[in-house]
Amino acid sequence: MKTSNKYKLLLGFAYLLILSIFLYFIFSNFTFQEIGNYNFIKDNREFFAQLKEQNTLLLLLIFLLFTIIWVLLLGFGSPICVAGGFIFGKWIGTFIVVFSLTLGATLLYTFGNLFFKEFIRKKFLNKFSNLESKFKKNEFVFFLIYRFVGSIPFAIQNLLPVIFNVSKKNYFFGTIIGLLPQAFVVASLGSGLDKIISENEKIPEIKDILFSPGIYFPILSLIALLIIAFFMRKKFFKD
Repeated sequence: MKTSNKYKLLLGFAYLLILSIFLYFIFSNFTFQEIGNYNFIKDNREFFAQLKEQNTLLLLLIFLLFTIIWVLLLGFGSPICVAGGFIFGKWIGTFIVVFSLTLGATLLYTFGNLFFKEFIRKKFLNKFSNLESKFKKNEFVFFLIYRFVGSIPFAIQNLLPVIFNVSKKNYFFGTIIGLLPQAFVVASLGSGLDKIISENEKIPEIKDILFSPGIYFPILSLIALLIIAFFMRKKFFKD
């Protein structure tokens, strides 16, 4: 228990340290007004576009490493999906997003399994004990459904399988396949935003943004996925 507490303190310290460095870098170079300014967003969009043209591989590696660190620090998945689509487009964006989120999640799962297994079981086993028999019945298929349905914060979703002893192989491939539909839809949304910014010198009206095909198609697809996930959750996650 003492060893576990030490690791928790180290993890917490690392999280605060990296977050502090990140915030210091952002706000020592940019102001709140700049970050919320349309021209600032447009200029940085052009910066990433130029960097992608000059060295796509380097940008992919930076994005991959950033995402892994983000996931290890218990970050949400949606901002990464939007950013991936915005920078790389919906196709390459989806690939790099799913791959990097999967790597980060698998590392977090491994870390949780090694150092926080008892803590995670204590916190979540009673609440999710009804899922244990389902995982034992067909681990890969049920984990795939679990990933697709989501419905809980991404960080918890990554760590919860610790209490069911999901194999790393099933975890890795189940995460890749399970995250793919949502990642593609949200990356498409990011790609749509990129197109709008590239085509407009000034910020467009909200209605023009919402009725842009690159925006409303992903939004409608996301709504459809949420409806499907809702009914799947009712069917597969009932007591």
